[in-house]
Amino acid sequence: MGRLKISSYHGKINGAVRVPSSKYHLHRALIFGSLAKGKTRITGKSYAVHIKDSLNALKDLGIKINNTKHGYIVEGGPYIPVNGGVRVGSSGTTSQFLIGLGSFSQNGPATYDGQKALKARPMEPLLNALSDMGIKNESDNGRLPITVYPGLPKGGKVQIQGTLSQWISGLLILAPLASKDTVVEAIPPLNEKTYINLTINMMNQFGINVIEHPNGRTWTVPAKQNYHPADLTLEPDLSSAAFLLVLASLHPSDLILEGISAGGSHPEGRILEIVEKMGLPIEADHEKDQIVIKHNGIQPTASLEIDMRNMPDLIPALSVLAALSKGKTVLRNIGPGRLKESNRVKAMLQLNKMGADIKEVGDDLIIMGVDDLKAASISTYNDHRVEMAFAIAATRANGESDLSFPNAYKISYPEFLDHMKQLGLDMRIEKSERKRERRQLQHGKRMSTGKRTIVPGPSKKG
Repeated sequence: MGRLKISSYHGKINGAVRVPSSKYHLHRALIFGSLAKGKTRITGKSYAVHIKDSLNALKDLGIKINNTKHGYIVEGGPYIPVNGGVRVGSSGTTSQFLIGLGSFSQNGPATYDGQKALKARPMEPLLNALSDMGIKNESDNGRLPITVYPGLPKGGKVQIQGTLSQWISGLLILAPLASKDTVVEAIPPLNEKTYINLTINMMNQFGINVIEHPNGRTWTVPAKQNYHPADLTLEPDLSSAAFLLVLASLHPSDLILEGISAGGSHPEGRILEIVEKMGLPIEADHEKDQIVIKHNGIQPTASLEIDMRNMPDLIPALSVLAALSKGKTVLRNIGPGRLKESNRVKAMLQLNKMGADIKEVGDDLIIMGVDDLKAASISTYNDHRVEMAFAIAATRANGESDLSFPNAYKISYPEFLDHMKQLGLDMRIEKSERKRERRQLQHGKRMSTGKRTIVPGPSKKG
């Protein structure tokens, strides 16, 4: 499998990197475009593994998507599964946004399946709510593989736990196409409201009307609406930028982040406000659309209580920042972070192996800042955000740290390792000894079975 090796860094972070486009926006743009008759033009690209999962799934549903120099053209049309199967890879967003839409399959049922980790994630609340909307489905005890049968959703009132925004977004995306109005009610507590807001705002861009009730957790979606093609430009990915901002907070920096000058509508847009409150000097240049960070070394000041309920994807990055800050930081309402690609709360407690002082107390992470960390061997649980967070932490750890699942970062931020090297950091993937031996053995076999016999020359001594 190999390991990601990271050495301690004692220099200045110097350079310029371009923040990638938001995969949060791109997932939605691709799917909404697939439902709109005509061509949707998207400016902005992502090579993230989860975006490839959405592209593969839509292709399996018969949707034509053309890559352009600067983005994508989506040709909306009927869902006609090529062979009845829909690949969703490891992407929870792809699967839970698209499952209900399988009811529009025109040549038989659609069966969604994915990788092992995704199969372990429970989807029963979503499937029950889809059943209440009149969507017939079958599953493996509420998990993938899931088969959805053709049939127009009837609408009506549906209730669903507010645990995961992906469940609620999946219902809202389907609801405009129902035969009757749909009322979606989230049972408290409601998590990740910012992600739901993004779904609704982007549905508006495609001509869909969603009415939010005053309680903030119930929505009415009028029936028989149509998605319309749109032309849109993707915002920068603040969840990726978060790792660059934390890096710049922990080292002297002369850093330019290109393609970003504000939080925008991104669910993690508050990261800019948080790092500024902790002492990071940020100069936003809206004309050039960039952020400039210059300082000769700071110790971020904590003494903050941060509610993570609506931005759980920031838990790994903020855990590292708080661990090396001055004072006490409390990350509250961390529950949603336990339900991601891994239990991110449990994963980040490994900071204690590196000399941090972090405790899980109920639904809070309580972090007392320390001056420095020590190198350690860390399990990333194949979670991209956990890996990138520990990679940043390791740059402030004495010695050389190593992380499991070294390629996990490609799930959301495939440019991460290149950006780190570009900024002068020593991060490298080392193959496991077993793989190296197997490769050498295969090379030896090729030499021995080739058309020519290779005779080694005499060894040189002296």
